[in-house]
Amino acid sequence: MSKKTNLFTHFKSDFASGLVVFLVALPLCLGIAMASGAPLFSGIISGIIGGIVVGYLSQSQISVSGPAAGLTAIILTAITDLGAFDVFLTAVFIAGLIQLGLGFLKAGSISNYFPTNVIEGMLAGIGVIIIMKQLPHAFGYDADFEGDEAFLQVSDNNTFSALFDVINHLQLGAILITLISITILIMWDKVPALKKLKLVPGALVAVIIGVLLNEFFIASGSSLAIGKEHLVSLPIPTSVEEFKAIIVTPNFAGIMNPKVWVVGLTIAIVASIETLLCIEASDRMDVHKRFTNTNVELKAQGIGNIVSSLLGGLPMTSVVVRSSANNAAGAKSKLSAIIHGVLLLVSVLTIPFLLNKIPLATLAAVLILVGYKLAKPATFKHFWHYGKYQFLPFIATFLGVVFTDLLKGVALGIAISIVFILRGNLKRAYSFRKEEYVDGDVINIDLAQEVSFLNKAAIKLTLANIPENSKVVINAHDTVYIAHDILDLIHEFKSTRAVDENIKVKLKGFKKEYALENSAETQNHVSIEHHYDFVKREVVEKKVVKEEFPE
Repeated sequence: MSKKTNLFTHFKSDFASGLVVFLVALPLCLGIAMASGAPLFSGIISGIIGGIVVGYLSQSQISVSGPAAGLTAIILTAITDLGAFDVFLTAVFIAGLIQLGLGFLKAGSISNYFPTNVIEGMLAGIGVIIIMKQLPHAFGYDADFEGDEAFLQVSDNNTFSALFDVINHLQLGAILITLISITILIMWDKVPALKKLKLVPGALVAVIIGVLLNEFFIASGSSLAIGKEHLVSLPIPTSVEEFKAIIVTPNFAGIMNPKVWVVGLTIAIVASIETLLCIEASDRMDVHKRFTNTNVELKAQGIGNIVSSLLGGLPMTSVVVRSSANNAAGAKSKLSAIIHGVLLLVSVLTIPFLLNKIPLATLAAVLILVGYKLAKPATFKHFWHYGKYQFLPFIATFLGVVFTDLLKGVALGIAISIVFILRGNLKRAYSFRKEEYVDGDVINIDLAQEVSFLNKAAIKLTLANIPENSKVVINAHDTVYIAHDILDLIHEFKSTRAVDENIKVKLKGFKKEYALENSAETQNHVSIEHHYDFVKREVVEKKVVKEEFPE
C-alpha cells in the first residue's frame, strides 16, 4: 500500500519534474487531439483533468494521465460514426461511469496477472516507438504527429514511412537545436559541476536554450531559423467569448443512441486495460517500489473521464510516455502530476504566445532520451540471460508493441507466457524414470500433487510409448487430485493395452476417492470404486490402495 505522506513533502523535486512533464505533455495533448479528429483544445482539457483531478484521486505516485495515442483510432472512428463531437462526449461520459463501476467491482485486480517480462517488453517497445516518432521532429519534419504510442496511423502510413520522408524535409536549424538539446540533457546528468543544479531540470534548460537560439536565428535573419510550422501550436483566445467557444459540452440527447453506448463501452474497456498496464509499469519504474491500488485507480480514471467529457475533453488513460518522463525527471510523489496539470491550465490562460515559441525539435530531444531509457540494451541482455521462457514473451511483446499497438503487443506476450505455463504444467504432471533390475527393467511414473485434464495428452503419449513385456509402476502417493479423464486413461491402459501386450502394471498410492476443487463434500468426490473396477484393492487406513504385480 502506498505510504501516506504530506503532499508537499517533496515540493522542490516534484515541481521540477512536473515542469518537465508539462513541457512533454503539451505538444502530445495537441498532437493526439489532431490525430483523433477532435478540436485541439480538447486534448489540453484532457491533460489538465488528467493532471489535477486524476492526479489528486489516484494513489500512484509516478503515473501521469492524459489523452492517449492508443485511443486515437477509436476516437476518430467514433466521431465520424456518431456525426458530432458533442455526441461523442456523451459516450466518454458513459465510459467514465463504466470505469467507476469497474473500480467498485474491484476489476483492477486483473493487473496482478500481468507478467513482469511482458510489462518490460511493453516499456521497451514504447521506448523504441517514442524514438521513431520523435526522429522526424528532431530533423525538422513535423508531419508525423499522429500519436506517441502507435506504429500504424489513421492515415494508412506508419512510423517508417515518416522516417523515410525525413530525407526530403531536413531543416538544419532543427537538427542543430536537437543536437544541442541532447548534449545538454546528457551532460546534465554526467558532469559533476552540473549535478549541483539538480533543482533545475535539464529538459527545462534545453527548452529555454532552444527558444533563445531560434529567436537569435530569427532576429539575425539566419537560414537556420525555424518557422511557425515547426513550433508548438496552441490556440490563443483573445476574449472571454472566444474562450467559451472553445469549450464543448456533451449532447445528452444522444444517450438513447445504441451506438453511443457501444462506443462508451469500448472506450471504457480499452482505456481501463491501458491504464492498468501503465500503472503496473509505473510501479516497476518507481525507485521506492510503492504499490498502487488499481481499483482506486479505475475509480479515479472514471471520475476523470466524466469531468473531462463535461468540459469538452478527450477520454484519458494513465500514459507511459508522460509517466516515464515524470520518473526520469525525479518525481517523488503524485504532486508532480498535479503540478503538470496546473501548469497546463495556467499556460493556456496566460502565456500561450510564449509556449508557441518552443521548437518541437527540443521536445523531441527530451522524448528521445526518455525512449532510450525505456529500451536500453541492458534490458534485452537481462532477459536473454534469464533463458527462453523469460526472453520470448519479452521480445514478442516488444515487437508486437512496435509493429502493431500496445494492446495487441501485450496480448501476444501474455498468450506466449500462458503457453509456456501450460507447457510447464504438462511437464510437471509426472516424473518418468527407468530402473534396472536383475529380472528386468521397471518403468516408474510418479504422478504430481495435482493432475488435471491439461495433463492428459502428455500422460497418454507416455503410456502409448511403453514397450511390450514391460513392468510399470504408476505411483500416486503424493497426489491429492486426479481428473476423471486421467483415471479413465489409466483404467483403459491397464485393462486393455497392458493385457494385450503383456505389460505388468502396478498401481501404488491411489485413494478411494479424490476431492474436486479440494472440497470435503462427498458429492464432489471422484470415486475410483464407483467408476472403475480395474484395481484389486486392499484398503490401507481406509484411503490408500496398493496392488501388486499379477503373478
